[in-house]
Amino acid sequence: MLFPAIQPLQTFHLKVSDRHELYIEECGNPAGVPVIFLHGGPGGSSEPAHRRYFDPERYHIILFDQRGCGKSRPHASLENNTTQDLIEDLEKIRRHFEIEKWVVFGGSWGSTLGLAYAEAYPERVSGLILRGIFLCRQQDIDWFYQGGAARLFPDAWQDFIAPIPPSERDHLVKAYYRRLTSDNEIERMAAAKAWSVWEGSTATLRPDKSVLCYFSDPHIALSIARIECHYFINNSFMRENQLLEDAHKLKDIPGFIVHGRYDVICPIDQAFSLHQQWPSAQLKVISDAGHAVSEAGISKALIESTNQMLRLLE
Repeated sequence: MLFPAIQPLQTFHLKVSDRHELYIEECGNPAGVPVIFLHGGPGGSSEPAHRRYFDPERYHIILFDQRGCGKSRPHASLENNTTQDLIEDLEKIRRHFEIEKWVVFGGSWGSTLGLAYAEAYPERVSGLILRGIFLCRQQDIDWFYQGGAARLFPDAWQDFIAPIPPSERDHLVKAYYRRLTSDNEIERMAAAKAWSVWEGSTATLRPDKSVLCYFSDPHIALSIARIECHYFINNSFMRENQLLEDAHKLKDIPGFIVHGRYDVICPIDQAFSLHQQWPSAQLKVISDAGHAVSEAGISKALIESTNQMLRLLE
């Protein structure tokens, strides 16, 4: 069960570049263990439920919307939006709150960014709690956007490929990128909805209308589709297999890895590969879940992990 709903202590926008301002929430106990929540996507957003994975009396909880996401400004912007920019944004947020070290909590793309940040600044990370591991290798992109996952969801796949003519389907990310960056607003929004609904349709083991509604929202769909496609066509601004090759930098960081057995978006072999390179972390395989943070088994394991992390750090 999630912790009770709470309201932020404060919300504000932090200017991190000439163009970008990040929406930030501070919640919980300012004297508690600092934790930063990294949402998925790239292109998703922080949501009120995300505050509820942490004991509000013992955690100093910080949530934010990454560049171009949610309530950050400007919306769905691709300019100066790279993994390196996001890593440095985390440092700017950390310095703003005068935090020396913090727990990093992230799922899906949030696990990607959490790993990239921890490998860049291991001395600033007191612990890692990661869910739905996404290593962002070419094979991981191809699995979901070039036909692997289509074998499990052939009906949803037909809707995904519908906006793309057959002559362009040999490279769907590239074909979608052309439409998502088009000046034609109708074409851009149609592509955004198809891209985002494909993700929402495959996110859970059991159908969940609330998840699909989130991904269908036009505001959410535009940022998810544009920013994900922007990252994936640019190899996520990382070298191939970077996160596993640099995982040795995590050896002194306590960690928990939570992954659904039937995750179709990010197949579970990614979590196993990470655990092999980071054996000191505890791997929790959820036998009756897919990818979404909202699935009961995943939520339960994440809350157990945030409580276990407190015992390790306090």
